[in-house]
Amino acid sequence: MSDSSKDRRDKGTAQVLMVRLESQRLPRALKLKEKVDRGECLSDFDIQFLKRAMQEGQQARTLAAKLPQYQEVVNRMAALYDEITRKGAENEKKAAPGK
Repeated sequence: MSDSSKDRRDKGTAQVLMVRLESQRLPRALKLKEKVDRGECLSDFDIQFLKRAMQEGQQARTLAAKLPQYQEVVNRMAALYDEITRKGAENEKKAAPGK
């Protein structure tokens, strides 16, 4: 495959990821952030979503290394997922009996 074909494929993949981010990942992540900010624990469904989103984020990081215009968005989403995970774990500890 030629470099220009790889570049087009990478750009196409990045565009698909950005559409998914805007329409699915970001709205759900913001709802989860609100949830953990209220002190609630993450459900198993929430955790599965975060796992899938972080796996997709790894692919996005690889693309962002090739397409620097996406680097800031990828970094901000990674920070958001990290904050949700961290606060969710803190909430879980607070909710655990005997703590």
